Amino acid sequence: MRRSLKLVAIALLATGLCAAVPVLADRDHDKARQLRGAGQILSLETIIANHRRQHPGGQLLEAELEFERDRYVYELKMLGDDGVVREFEYDARSGELWRVKRD
Repeated sequence: MRRSLKLVAIALLATGLCAAVPVLADRDHDKARQLRGAGQILSLETIIANHRRQHPGGQLLEAELEFERDRYVYELKMLGDDGVVREFEYDARSGELWRVKRD
């Protein structure tokens, strides 16, 4: 089973649509904050900062925190400077890059 916790706040901030945050996103954000406070996952900000150090450039299109196969995974969908959209999957606890997929 794959449970997705969408973190749409970043995308909405980037597009200036802060007032349009759905109620579901608030619950997802609360769950992510709870996991972060319990030390079970790194913050999204930490994951993005580490990603940008390793992969400079590009534009963040979407960020998700998903629970799959008994673990939390951050997925960052990035539009590269080369025009290619890639999805980077990071272990939410360690920050380790697990997989890169081309969309």
